[in-house]
Amino acid sequence: MSRIETLSVALGERSYDIVVGPDLISNAAQLIAPLIDHEPAIIITDDNVAGYHLGSLNDSLKSAGITSTVITLPAGEITKGYDGFQGLLTAILDTGPERRSTLIALGGGVIGDITGFAASVVLRGLDFIQIPTTLLAQVDSSVGGKTGINTQHGKNLVGSFYQPRMVLADTGALNTLPRRELLAGYAEVAKYGLLGDKVFFEWLEKNGKALIDGNDTLRQQAVIKSCSAKAEIVGRDEKEAGDRALLNLGHTFGHALEAETGFGEKLLHGEAVAIGMIMAFDLSAQIGLCPIEDATRVRTHLKAIGLPVQPTDISGQRWDSAALLGHMGQDKKVREGKITFILTRGIGDAFITSDIDMSDVEALLDRAIAA
Repeated sequence: MSRIETLSVALGERSYDIVVGPDLISNAAQLIAPLIDHEPAIIITDDNVAGYHLGSLNDSLKSAGITSTVITLPAGEITKGYDGFQGLLTAILDTGPERRSTLIALGGGVIGDITGFAASVVLRGLDFIQIPTTLLAQVDSSVGGKTGINTQHGKNLVGSFYQPRMVLADTGALNTLPRRELLAGYAEVAKYGLLGDKVFFEWLEKNGKALIDGNDTLRQQAVIKSCSAKAEIVGRDEKEAGDRALLNLGHTFGHALEAETGFGEKLLHGEAVAIGMIMAFDLSAQIGLCPIEDATRVRTHLKAIGLPVQPTDISGQRWDSAALLGHMGQDKKVREGKITFILTRGIGDAFITSDIDMSDVEALLDRAIAA
C-alpha cells in the first residue's frame, strides 16, 4: 500500500484511527486483523456494493486466515427503517455472535448507520469497523459514531452514539460510484468549508470540478481535509452538546425535504443537504446576518458542480411550506419547542441559533418552492 494517511479521533479509551488512501479494501486485513477478537467476522453490505468490493474484502481476510460471514441487505435508504433494522438484527443473531464478535460495515451511509446501530444493541454492544465506499460516507457519516434509522416522523430519529473501532476510507472505491452519488457526497465536503474554513471552500471552487471528474489526488485531499475537520469537532463534542451541531449546516432544511420525498431515490441525502445549505445562507442573508454575495457564491458553486440548488430542481415533486415546517418541527435538534438552525455570517462562519422568527422561515420556504 502507498499514499496512506492516518488521522485519529481522540476520545480517550474509545479513540480510533481513520485510514485514508487507495487499495485499502484489498489490503484491509493488514489493518483490521488486530481488532478481530472472535471469528467469523460479520460483514454487512448491500447488493450493489457486494458486486464491487465484497470479493476483495473477503480475499484479504482469507489471506490473513480470518473467517467471515456475510449479510447482504437491499441497497437504498428504504433499508434504513424499522423493518430493515429488525431484519438485520435477526440475520446477525442467526450467525450466533458472541460479545467479542466484530461487525464490518462495507458500504455507504445507509449500511454504516444501520450496522453501527445494530452493533450498539446486539448483545448490549459489539465492536464494529467502518469501510465506507461512498464519498458521503467517507467524509461524514462513517466518522463520529452517529448511528440510527429513519422513521415516519423523520430522519435518524432512532439511534445511538456508538463509535467504531476503525474507519478505512478506500479512495479507490470512489471510482465505482455513479456521478450522482459523487455529487451527493461533494455537498458534505463543501459543508466543511462553508461552516468553518473559507480557505477550503476557495480550494473547492478551484478544484471541485476536477475532483468530481476523477482526479484521485484531489479526492484524497478532500477526504482527508473533511475527516480531519470532523474528527477535531467530534473529539471535543462527541454527543452534540455544543458546537458539533455546526455539522448540521443545511440539515434542518435538508431533512425536511427528504421526509417530504419519502427518503427515496427522488432526493438523495447529499442533494437535500446542498439545497438546505443554500436555504441556510439565503435565510441568513434575508435577516441581515450574511452578505447576499456569499449566499449567491454558494449557490453558484454548487450549481456549477451539478447539484440541485432549490426544491423545484426535483422533478415531479409538489412542495408545501406548511408540510416542510411540520417536518422541521419534528427534527431531533428541536429544543424546548424551538427549531435549531445552523446559520452563517458568511462563508466559513457558521453558528447555532434557535432565536429565529418562524415567519421568516416560512417566507423563505414560500419563495424557494415557487422559484
